[in-house]
Amino acid sequence: MPTDMRKGFDGLSTLVRQHQLDLFSGDFFVFISKKGDRIKILTWDRGGFAIWYKRLEKGTFKRIQSAGHSKIILDSGALVLLLEGLDPNQVKRPNRWIPN
Repeated sequence: MPTDMRKGFDGLSTLVRQHQLDLFSGDFFVFISKKGDRIKILTWDRGGFAIWYKRLEKGTFKRIQSAGHSKIILDSGALVLLLEGLDPNQVKRPNRWIPN
């Protein structure tokens, strides 16, 4: 779901809480603007919130396909691709062994 980029710490924190997520987990909460040219990342870092904000001068950030879900879990590799303006949906990853 696109996010109003005028939101600051309190507004973004409210969005995270509405999804019943733990604000203080240290996770990165990623928000993309309606036009897709801006991205904000909210995280808790040692006693305070931090926001990282980026605006693309050309192009857009690619939204991850979510099958109707507004909450998506990204690994660090997908986040790097997203921030580089690449489409994580187009990356074909090899199957990896997962312990039972």
